[in-house]
Amino acid sequence: MVDGRTRRRTDTRQRLYDAAMELIAEHGFSATTVEDIALRAGVAKGTVYYNFPSKNALFEELLRHGVGLLTADFRAAASGVAPPEAVLALIRAELAYIERHRSFAQLLLSEMWRTNREWHQTLQLLRGEAVDVIAQVLRRGVDEGHFDAALDVRMAAAALFGVCLVVAVDWLVFEPDRTLADVQGALITVIRARVGI
Repeated sequence: MVDGRTRRRTDTRQRLYDAAMELIAEHGFSATTVEDIALRAGVAKGTVYYNFPSKNALFEELLRHGVGLLTADFRAAASGVAPPEAVLALIRAELAYIERHRSFAQLLLSEMWRTNREWHQTLQLLRGEAVDVIAQVLRRGVDEGHFDAALDVRMAAAALFGVCLVVAVDWLVFEPDRTLADVQGALITVIRARVGI
C-alpha cells in the first residue's frame, strides 16, 4: 500500500517530468532552467532540488521514466501473442505511446542524435531495453517459422523502433489531423511488405 507521502512525491516528480519535457521540447535543454521547470510545474525551485540534485539528473531520470513506460507498454503488447500479431501490437503500442507523450517523443528523437551529452550512455542502454523487447518477438517469429530465417533480428528491431518513432513524430508535427488508426494502417502496410507479417 502506498502512503500519502510516497504518493505526493510520485505526483510531484511526474509534474516535474511533464514540465521538463514540455519546456525542453519547446526551448531545448540548454535554454531551459530549473526555475522555468519549477514555475511550469507549479512548485518552488527548492522542490526541484529536493527531488533531483541537478537539472542534468532530472533529465536523466526523465529519460529513464519515459523509456521505461514505453518498454513496459511493449512488454504488455507482446505478452501471450503470436509473433506476427505481436509485431502489429508493438507498432500500435509505440504509436499510441507517442500520441500520449508527444513532447517526450520529440525529446527522445532529438537526444538520440546527440552523442556529447552526459546521459548518452544511459539513453543507449534504455533504448536497447526497448529494442530488445522487439528483437525477442522477431527472434521468436524466426524460430517458429513466421519470419524469414535470414532476417537480421537486431537490425530489424532497431529499424522498427526507429521507423515508428520518426513516423509518429512526423505525423504529430506535420499531419496532426490524421488519426492514429490511419497512421497505424499505413505504417503496418509498409512493415508487412518488408517483414512479411
